[in-house]
Amino acid sequence: MRALRILLILAVVLGGALVGIDRLAASYVESEAAGWTKASGVRSESIEVDVKGFPFLTQAAAKRLDEVDVRATGIQARAGDRQIRVGELDVVLRDVTVTGDWTGARAGSAAGTALISYADLTAASEREATVAYGGDGKVKVTGSVKVLGRTLTRTVVSTVTAVNGDTIRVRADEVPGEGIPGVEDLVRARTDFERPLHVLAGMRVDKVEPRPEGLVVTVSGKDVSLAG
Repeated sequence: MRALRILLILAVVLGGALVGIDRLAASYVESEAAGWTKASGVRSESIEVDVKGFPFLTQAAAKRLDEVDVRATGIQARAGDRQIRVGELDVVLRDVTVTGDWTGARAGSAAGTALISYADLTAASEREATVAYGGDGKVKVTGSVKVLGRTLTRTVVSTVTAVNGDTIRVRADEVPGEGIPGVEDLVRARTDFERPLHVLAGMRVDKVEPRPEGLVVTVSGKDVSLAG
């Protein structure tokens, strides 16, 4: 009985040590993975990486990770010839193959969501108009135009859609013309716009959904390259 007790204690101690070593290795790779996103040209205020799966050491030895969860905040993404700030980006990378000497990786698939505030969307519009939540999955866009010496300020309800897998389009459902010739075109020149959005190489924009907290963008991709 005493020998059995000693063996059980040793098993618990060794098991705890292995778990600790496994977790240390995972922490190291999580740090390296944060570097992959930076090297891919993604500039952000903070990046958190969580490597899933246990034991991790077997994944590390094969240089294949089952799942890597990435959360980034304050991303500066390209929006055409401008920058747009993405407040939050949460992405799940699956079937990740490490390339080189842990300097990069390639994910078999990726899926996630990004959150863009209406203030940041306004800044990227280049239309001298403000964008706000309009309720019922719509946005409100307010802009001013000059017609016959008068300044007209109009707020329109607009639909936001994803176009060609990489572009956000904002277009007014209806523009009140008030019988003034050409006023609709003038207002649309202020309120309607499109912005290409490049959040992460290899990912596409699947859907955009206006919510009270901001514009939620659903993204996905296959064979996504992360530096290396």
